Amino acid sequence: MDLRERVNALMPRAKRDLTELVSFRSVADPRQFPPEECEKAAKWVADAFTEVGFSGVRLVETADGSKAVYGERPGPPGAKTVLLYAHYDVQPPLDEDAWRTPVWELTEVDGRWYGRGTADCKGNILMHLTALRALGDDVPVNLKLIVEGSEEQGTGGLEDFVPKNADLLRADTILVCDTGGAAVGEPALTISLRGLANVIVTVDALSSEMHSGMFGGAAPDALAALIHMLSSLRDDQGDTTVKGLDNTQTWSGATYPPDRFRTDAHMLEGESLLGEGTVSDMLWARPALTVLGIDCPPVVGSAAAIQPRARARLNLRVPPGMDAVAAQDALIAQLKDVAPWGVHVTVEREASGQPFLAETGGPAYTAMRASMKEAYGTASTSLGQGGSIPLCNVFHSVYPEAEIILMGVEEPLTLMHAPNESVDPDEIANMALTEALFLRKYAGPRSVR
Repeated sequence: MDLRERVNALMPRAKRDLTELVSFRSVADPRQFPPEECEKAAKWVADAFTEVGFSGVRLVETADGSKAVYGERPGPPGAKTVLLYAHYDVQPPLDEDAWRTPVWELTEVDGRWYGRGTADCKGNILMHLTALRALGDDVPVNLKLIVEGSEEQGTGGLEDFVPKNADLLRADTILVCDTGGAAVGEPALTISLRGLANVIVTVDALSSEMHSGMFGGAAPDALAALIHMLSSLRDDQGDTTVKGLDNTQTWSGATYPPDRFRTDAHMLEGESLLGEGTVSDMLWARPALTVLGIDCPPVVGSAAAIQPRARARLNLRVPPGMDAVAAQDALIAQLKDVAPWGVHVTVEREASGQPFLAETGGPAYTAMRASMKEAYGTASTSLGQGGSIPLCNVFHSVYPEAEIILMGVEEPLTLMHAPNESVDPDEIANMALTEALFLRKYAGPRSVR
């Protein structure tokens, strides 16, 4: 039986395992879900990788209180070392009423498997397991494993752990399995990640709510001031216009067809795409400002009053070639500069993370591209990723000679982070076959530095 046949024969088990793993409500926020749920998921992962030949598998505590699963599987003497990465924590379900299937139950609908974490990132854990089960005892490299438990919260547990335990995780190649293809059946390697620079801006205009009939028109309005400030961050075409940030950079890799993007983004009929660049430019090469939330009275229950205070949480995505801290500084400066009427403005810095650009000319990339072509029957493309994975920069800093490859099962239809998350099981199968083929093709005599 060849590798493809082995992987296909293992897919019913992959479904059973993913069903069990999805049932753990492993949101790494004790304010929302019991921490025992993350502990159950971590223990499940540890047991599963012990079963496929990893030794010394244990839970290691990180600085944010989360537990990562670590283990290793020695290969032949002098063989290269590959570090396998994924995370077992998931995003909260958000609006459970918006889910068409139970959040914590894997449910098959029209060939896709639905449930929180089916793609991001528990599907990638099953990708690893299925690849290793297909290989059996024939794994010609040294393997290390790290599966973290707080990636979705962005609290930096593993980012703190890696530099302090550099020798533990040192490898020739690191497979960061938390991205995916261009579409179902279209393999891709993610070579670029945007960084982020979040802030919370607060506007104070009055010391109390005031009657809009008696004082409106002359008294400054905090909410109107905030709206004015936010409007300065995009122009009429939708380009982000933070002074000092270049919004003309272009993307040189694979294009994102506009019609496909409209469908993937669930755009409404008649809407225009934002920005003067291509979709790929706007997603992967240029800064993007998103208003994540505004604190102001809801429509229902609102009174005829001028608002004394308003605030907003802003997310600035920063492409390679820009510094995230400098971008955050520029955003703060602009918010203060454009504030009208002398209102009082305070800006709180939240998380920031630098963008990442992979070096793609090494032997691991060559082996991975060949493996994807063999598994899928078509050549892979190179994509950017609008999201941020700060850990990649930590890996690059601590292991500057290691090849870092971003891949996985998370194509656009997965709706990760949203209600109705799902995964196409063919992506798990094809990516598991890709990984198994890669471990064979990449094998060779070269010790870890």
